Amino acid sequence: MRRKVIAGNWKMNKLPNEAINFIDKLIPLVKNSEAEVILCVPYIDIFYSTLTAQKTNIKIGAQNMHYEETGAYTGEVSPSMLKSVGIEYVIIGHSERRTYYNETDEDVNKKIKSAFANGLKPIVCVGETLEQREANKTEEIITNQTEKALEGLTTEQVQNTIIAYEPIWAIGTGKTATSEDANNSIKAIRNKISQIYGQNVSDRVIIQYGGSVKSTNCKELFNMSDIDGGLVGGASLNPEEFAKIVNYDK
Repeated sequence: MRRKVIAGNWKMNKLPNEAINFIDKLIPLVKNSEAEVILCVPYIDIFYSTLTAQKTNIKIGAQNMHYEETGAYTGEVSPSMLKSVGIEYVIIGHSERRTYYNETDEDVNKKIKSAFANGLKPIVCVGETLEQREANKTEEIITNQTEKALEGLTTEQVQNTIIAYEPIWAIGTGKTATSEDANNSIKAIRNKISQIYGQNVSDRVIIQYGGSVKSTNCKELFNMSDIDGGLVGGASLNPEEFAKIVNYDK
């Protein structure tokens, strides 16, 4: 039985004092959750967030990283830097990184390998645009992204990769894929993994849904057969709302 993983992606929001206040409010609201609870925060909030969340069931993640350990990469942060301040998870290949900063499938693959080499757990994003969806290319796009992201990984690494299916047309738009559509897309991703790495590996991989997840739709989404939680954007900025999503089964 796969455990639900519910991660908040704050994107470029919250100053350190706001992060501390948020986590202080969230701790009692989610302390009895059976799901894995993760907050992926801006770099400037990481130190304060890990201190505030220590000895709780809330894990802190980063939103991006470089694949190199050191070097002349102004403005970048390495995986070993993240590990050194207590980070466990890192989002890789979010559509905003792919779109605004031209990250390629090759970049994503390099980052995943580097994350594992440094003891980090990657949350890898895949998803199609509205144009690709309307052209009936959803399955082709997301399975190709998945295959390229996982290329060269060991079966153990694949099993420990979290994949977040985020249809780009649903991110921050208020539009959400129907639970059936989201589940079918995630099944397609799982089937692709099964074809390459075997059914046993496929059955173990956690695949989340992301894209305008909120307290009013999370229960229906998370109760689908193949959806293992969510990567939550805007709704993760409010502790009460995010707690309702984490406690969807209560």
